[in-house]
Amino acid sequence: MSSSSSTALSQPAPRPKRRRWVRVLLAVLLVLILVTSSAVGAGHWLLRQSLPVTQGELTVNGLAAPVTVWRSENGVPHIEAESDADLFFAQGYVTAQDRLFQMDLSRRQASGELSEVVGAKALDRDKFFRTFGLRRAAVASWDSYSPEAKRVLEAYAAGVNAYMEAAKATQTLPVEFKLLGYEPKPWTPTDSLTIGKYMAFDLGGHWESQVFRYYLVQNFSEEKALDLFPTYPKDAPTILPAVQETKLALGDSFDEAVIPNEFNGSNNWVIAGSLTESGKPILADDPHLGLATPAIWYETHLKSDQTNVSGVIFAGVPGIILGRNERVAWGVTNVGPDVQDVYIEKRNPANPNEFEYNGKWEAAQVIEEEIRVKDGDPVPYQITVTRHGPVISEFAHHDKPGTALALKWTALQPSTELEAVLDFAKAKDWEEFKNALTAFHTPAQNFVFASTDGTIAYRANGLIPIRKKGDSSMPVPGWTDEYEWTGFIPWDELPTSVNPKQGYIATANNKVTPDDYPYHISNLWAQPYRQKRIAAFIEAAAKRGKINVESVKQLQHDAMNLQADELLPILLIQLELVPVDSLRLIDLEAKQMLRLWIYGESSVGPLKDDPDQAGPLLFNLWMTQIADEIFLPEIDADLYKMFEGRGNTVDGMIRDAADGKESIWLKEKGGLSQVALASFQKTVDKVVALQGGHTKKWNWGDFHQVQFQHPLASVEPLDLLFNPEPLAVGGSKVTVGAAGYNSITGEVNHGASWRTVNDLSDLTRTHNVVGPGQSGHVLSPWYDDQAEAWAYGGYHITSTRPDEYQSSEHKLVLKPSTPSHK
Repeated sequence: MSSSSSTALSQPAPRPKRRRWVRVLLAVLLVLILVTSSAVGAGHWLLRQSLPVTQGELTVNGLAAPVTVWRSENGVPHIEAESDADLFFAQGYVTAQDRLFQMDLSRRQASGELSEVVGAKALDRDKFFRTFGLRRAAVASWDSYSPEAKRVLEAYAAGVNAYMEAAKATQTLPVEFKLLGYEPKPWTPTDSLTIGKYMAFDLGGHWESQVFRYYLVQNFSEEKALDLFPTYPKDAPTILPAVQETKLALGDSFDEAVIPNEFNGSNNWVIAGSLTESGKPILADDPHLGLATPAIWYETHLKSDQTNVSGVIFAGVPGIILGRNERVAWGVTNVGPDVQDVYIEKRNPANPNEFEYNGKWEAAQVIEEEIRVKDGDPVPYQITVTRHGPVISEFAHHDKPGTALALKWTALQPSTELEAVLDFAKAKDWEEFKNALTAFHTPAQNFVFASTDGTIAYRANGLIPIRKKGDSSMPVPGWTDEYEWTGFIPWDELPTSVNPKQGYIATANNKVTPDDYPYHISNLWAQPYRQKRIAAFIEAAAKRGKINVESVKQLQHDAMNLQADELLPILLIQLELVPVDSLRLIDLEAKQMLRLWIYGESSVGPLKDDPDQAGPLLFNLWMTQIADEIFLPEIDADLYKMFEGRGNTVDGMIRDAADGKESIWLKEKGGLSQVALASFQKTVDKVVALQGGHTKKWNWGDFHQVQFQHPLASVEPLDLLFNPEPLAVGGSKVTVGAAGYNSITGEVNHGASWRTVNDLSDLTRTHNVVGPGQSGHVLSPWYDDQAEAWAYGGYHITSTRPDEYQSSEHKLVLKPSTPSHK
């Protein structure tokens, strides 16, 4: 094998694999699930038959000329074609080989078509996404694309369909289709655009936080409600009465709402050559999204006479959205701007499809749809769209109260992100890359950039609304034109930085503008700990000497918890303020474990969320429990999940209380000391229930584990077949090495499923990892082969040097049958 994809040697020794024999045994169970046959080998044969062909030759309808695909040691396809038309056709074909089931599920979820294949349990989810209208927005975007981009989308779809048709003909579709009892329908360009719109949804725009504040104003005193606002609303005297006068049963409306993960974001940074060993910039990026099997990201190298680009893309979309070409590299984090506004709409009592606007009743658009349901009758469904957007407060029930909430959102407008993606691949310098960004509208992203000429740059790019009135902190009256959008932040005035004096640029979903920036971007920013740690690490490394790739990798996995550094001493002081007999013996032992963690009496150093330490277990669960102690059960559980920015709010309450300024929420619970004591003891009880009463055996890793859940893992025993082995990992929600988790089960379900480090001194070889692996096929050698590297700090090198990647034994030639395009 070529060294072009060897795993970095900096990672700890891998843990022994236990998956292969489990999968072989479970193939027998698969026989019982699929067929009532006594042939023990039938299930395993069925799985193996659907493995994609990665060597030899295949004749494929739709190509104009042969295309060659070399797969690296880690399953990364290097696709070489004579033309871009054949290149994107082959990208569709190859991606479908590895990810067809994921692609089909993704388009179905975004389109509201899951019920058709999984049954009525997905009905509310389907209603939600049909209401939001991601597919409608994708359809509306088609006419905005250039003829070239349309040809790319059509070629990609043709490639997907070529694989799909061959797999159907040979009965080698992925086994998940057989388990669910259906075959996928043909792929269309709209499917690719819909998946793109879903990513805009996943990266959010704060609609749920506006609904949550609407709930606060309706259900709590003005003092308590405003205490949980990130800022005081500019138009509070007008908006607060409007909210109080319009009543909605929000729990009923949104108990089944799909809420994007609050921590969907990323880290990225770029370091100037003046600070690096190579003398050229180093760029690093690790976008944070859900962790699952297969990964959200699919790594690919695309090469033709017109294109040579490598990086990742969402399975189901053509091109490369994050990566590098021969001269430039780029990465993103989420800006998280306020690009969604919720409008309070007044319905005509005499006609439920009319809403008041400037003193007149205005007809809404009514869309009649039918949701197909597996093993059930089709369900008729009506969507109401006002001048502001879809009514989102009624998807879960049929009644039509006098007030509704409608959503206005940039992503529901036609947009052309794929144009930008295609231009990124061909950009030669910062000016060409920046010009490509004119087509990238949603989601708004923090782009960092580096080029071989030494330039480093940053830009917050996307459509960010300018409003007549209001600051998007809460729903606004929709019956007047006072709160309409007047346009977007001018493109030339979006936050931009090129070659800053400090020699680096770093973003981590933090506030990206100074206080005097003339436009509103957001009320909510990520907690500042990741960005502060990145900046401190780079500055310290630069003082010690020149920065190299290995130190940047170390930073991507850094587990230093700056939240604990700031807040844990305050909380421990609160425990000292309570009567000594209030603490049990087990509490005293737990408190001592936290003190040991602070002062670093361990091999890993102080305040690191290391899997072998007890401190991270106690502190992270304590912070969750503090929030619950303050807000539950007063806040409705269905609305509590919409409390975006809860972490910043609680952090601020603790800081203010330490300065003698206690929140009314804390005062009502007896003050910070009482909240700290009650939540600490509940945390200790939870840890005892999880790991027993011997405090020296407590550790973060036994609770905090990543498994990369498969979509069918909820069906036993398919979890044993499809889920990789769980792995104990470090980090947390606030560390640079991000590892968000379910606070009840400990399952790590959120983080950087893609990490990349690019040294611009040699863009032909970059350091990457995709967790858990490239393939979606459970018997593929690339199914979860990167899981341990992801967990323990490993990388593979992806080479775009032909002499390296063309040495792979996995060489597949796709040959045309009848040429269909030039």
